[in-house]
Amino acid sequence: MHSQSSMRRILLDANLPIGLKVALSAYEVVTAFEMGWGRLVNGELIAAAEAGGFELLITADQNMEYQQNLTNRSLALIVLSTNHWPVVRANLPDVVLAVGNAVAGSYVFVQFDRPPLRRRPPPGYEP
Repeated sequence: MHSQSSMRRILLDANLPIGLKVALSAYEVVTAFEMGWGRLVNGELIAAAEAGGFELLITADQNMEYQQNLTNRSLALIVLSTNHWPVVRANLPDVVLAVGNAVAGSYVFVQFDRPPLRRRPPPGYEP
């Protein structure tokens, strides 16, 4: 029997931008929507991901850590501080590093620096 590839199977939660799938193309990445799990949340999603043979779940649901006990789980959980694509895209090396270092039962929170807010000029403003 052919042994399974060492390529990590990653599940992207429904709350993440699809660009992240492309950015992690070195891995086998599937979205919750593609699996038909777009409505599953927290424990249901973790259980489905484990049953589906995924090694990693990436989400932006910052409540998930507090709601789930990952001890004795075969899944690693990576939580991003935002799902705003320009911020995630600007910090992809941090996401890739977290993916590379994740081990079963681990939890990693990836904190991104927020970009400075751009102030819009008031209506009628002429420079």
